[in-house]
Amino acid sequence: MRDIPAEPANEPAPPSLADELLIDVEDGAIPERPRHPLLIAAALVLIALNLRPALSSLGTVLAEVVRDTGVSASSASILTTVPVVCLGVFGLAAPALARRFGSERVILAMLAALAAGIALRAVPTFAAQVAAALVVGAGIGVVGALLPGLVKRDFPERAALMTGVYTMALCGGAALAAGTTVPLSHALGGWPLALAFWALPALVAVAVWFTGLPDAGAHRAHGRWEVRGLWRDPLAWQVTLFMGLQSSLAYVVFAWLAPILRDRGLDPVTAGFVVSSSILVQLTTALTAPIVAGRSRHQGGVVLVVVALTLAGLLGCLYAPIGSVWLWAVLVGLGQGGSFALALTLIVLRAGDPHVAAALSSMAQSVGYTLASFGPLLVGLLHDRTGGWGLSGVLFAVVMAGAAVFGVLAGRPLHVRVVSRPV
Repeated sequence: MRDIPAEPANEPAPPSLADELLIDVEDGAIPERPRHPLLIAAALVLIALNLRPALSSLGTVLAEVVRDTGVSASSASILTTVPVVCLGVFGLAAPALARRFGSERVILAMLAALAAGIALRAVPTFAAQVAAALVVGAGIGVVGALLPGLVKRDFPERAALMTGVYTMALCGGAALAAGTTVPLSHALGGWPLALAFWALPALVAVAVWFTGLPDAGAHRAHGRWEVRGLWRDPLAWQVTLFMGLQSSLAYVVFAWLAPILRDRGLDPVTAGFVVSSSILVQLTTALTAPIVAGRSRHQGGVVLVVVALTLAGLLGCLYAPIGSVWLWAVLVGLGQGGSFALALTLIVLRAGDPHVAAALSSMAQSVGYTLASFGPLLVGLLHDRTGGWGLSGVLFAVVMAGAAVFGVLAGRPLHVRVVSRPV
């Protein structure tokens, strides 16, 4: 690894942070898109809104799912773990699928799969819920990997703005589902239809996206680049482990924070609103953390701040008087919004060029999400073993300590040492 060299004064300015983050997974494939930019933006936002409800809705009614399917908390952890594993596994396949069929068509197919998987949740059996989790995770994994590249490609002059809008849509969809699924279950007669309800906006996204699908063969492929040595580079693994460890607690919040708060005495609706509010708060630091990190030579200090906020908030939700839960939920949101945005930022800052950033992003997100899947699983196992949530605090502390260590190491002003060349 080496220190980042200073930019020569006579060279053009480097691409913006948003430009670097939103790597085109099709290696320059540019389909004809005749639609108005506002229509494209609306379609992209609509898709982003649908990438989190399937994950954040389940936790708010998980107690009812466990009760009605007759499974243990450990078995229920499968429902929260499988989608996150699929984010990593299927995200790896996204670039190859995009090069073969075009990003638009792959997104359309996986949006349809996502809608089908969510609709399958209407079947109140554990086997159906596991199958739904697999399909949902595959759909989100592929679409989530491809969508940022389309934002960069279709909005090259407004990538920073669209990055912020994209992030807000992700958080907004997650918060909406977390806050309204319990009321929906009351209105629709139970949790199966409440969970399946989120297939409706996904179907709307399918219809909107289909109307602007380019003609078959309307894209042209450009040269590809080879990045070698990344998986042997220590810095790449530090970035990846920070991504995975901080993400693990994000998915714990989606899956288990509402059940934890319900066991501590909150009613189901209030518990859902607490989780929803925490997710909405993430917008604040998700938009500001990359700016602060980009202006710092060493990002270790920012890492420690967001990790401390996350841990303090989660421990407060577990152990502090329940009347103060809104304060701790805000801290969780501030910490986790900043942690995720910082993990993406470190991918860019540690890469020497956009092609390396693309490869590092694939590694960090595929391995990271696979690692993150163990967070919800371990929380469920600990609850089954102890009958309570007390030891979860120890798990949170260990995970955040690891995130702090690897985040500080990844925050050093270095580049990964790889070979990047056209093939």
